[in-house]
Amino acid sequence: DVQLRRLGEGWVQAGGSLRLSCQASGRTFSSYVAGWFRQAPGKEREFVGSITWSGSTRNYGDFVKGRFTISRDNAKNTVSLQMNKLNPEDTAVYYCAAREPGYGLGSPLVKDYRYWGQGTQVTVSS
Repeated sequence: DVQLRRLGEGWVQAGGSLRLSCQASGRTFSSYVAGWFRQAPGKEREFVGSITWSGSTRNYGDFVKGRFTISRDNAKNTVSLQMNKLNPEDTAVYYCAAREPGYGLGSPLVKDYRYWGQGTQVTVSS
C-alpha cells in the first residue's frame, strides 16, 4: 500500500499562485499513476488532473484551461500541483490520489483511485 501525505496549503488572492505537494510512503511510488481532485462545499469531488508514472502523459479537467501543472519527482516520492491565475471558484479542498499499481493511465473518475491524501484547503479571495 501507499500512504499520501499533503505538503502545503494556503490562502491566496485572486490572480495569485499556489503549489501543493503530496508525498507518498510505503511501496515504490514510481509505479503509481497519480491524480489530483478537489471538492468545494456542497459539490461533488471534481477531477483536476492526472499524471502517469513516468510523467510523460498528463490530463486535466476542462476548467483548468492551462492554469495548472502537475508534476512528479519519483526519487522523492512526491507529486505536485502548481496552480496559477487562481480565482475564487478554485476555492476547495484539494486531494492527491493514486491508482492501484498496474494501471498505466490516469482517470477522471474518483472510483478509479484507491489511495487518497487527507485533503488540503485552498482558499482564493477576491
